Amino acid sequence: MREQKINMQGITKVYATDEMETHALRGIDLAIYAGDFVSICGPSGCGKSTLLSLLGLLDMPSGGSYQIEGKEVSGLSLSEAAYIRNEKIGFIFQSFNLIDELTVFDNVALPLRYRRQTVPKAELEARVMACLKTVDMTHRAGHRPNQLSGGQQQRIAIARALVGSPALLLVDEPTGNLDSRNGDAVMDMLCELNNNGTTLCMVTHDPRYADMASRKLHLLDGRILDADGTPLQQTSRPEPTIPPLLQVAP
Repeated sequence: MREQKINMQGITKVYATDEMETHALRGIDLAIYAGDFVSICGPSGCGKSTLLSLLGLLDMPSGGSYQIEGKEVSGLSLSEAAYIRNEKIGFIFQSFNLIDELTVFDNVALPLRYRRQTVPKAELEARVMACLKTVDMTHRAGHRPNQLSGGQQQRIAIARALVGSPALLLVDEPTGNLDSRNGDAVMDMLCELNNNGTTLCMVTHDPRYADMASRKLHLLDGRILDADGTPLQQTSRPEPTIPPLLQVAP
């Protein structure tokens, strides 16, 4: 039986103001297993960014349970969430998010340098160079990001995401800033990583790339649908009840 990496049950996210409540996610149930490649697509405003933020512990849910490798993480403090995020989750962003003042080597090494336990220098160097080799960029280790093309920068971003051996790789529109040739190359690389055992969850607007995943899900109005449009989850946020004394007579 494959190891369960991610388990969400009844996840909701509500943004409240004095005037109104916005229900961004409505009872999300989602399980991701070791070796999965899951794509999530849907129209703007459907909740994709919110779901990705919760998966990556960049935000906390309003309700429900979220477990990473069996550990409940839905109620962590900000500092504890940051530690778990650094150790368990790798991010690949549309905008690369590399630091121009650092070399390629130092950009890739960043997640290891923020670990709670110091990574020995020799191990750090070996892991960084191994990840650069995976994306065929060892020859650029001493360069800075602004000396690289967009496609090369995305490869460096992939190496940085992999260096911590994350339980899950979260991929946010990885081809959004690339031309079709470089976009295809990056997607081929992600598929190869998945074939070699990396667990991925990707948000994308591009149906061509969504179809490359082994599991394709749709998000609509804060709910996950299967490929045929059937709701995947049974959990839903209960409708609020109005106390009898507050009900308005017709």
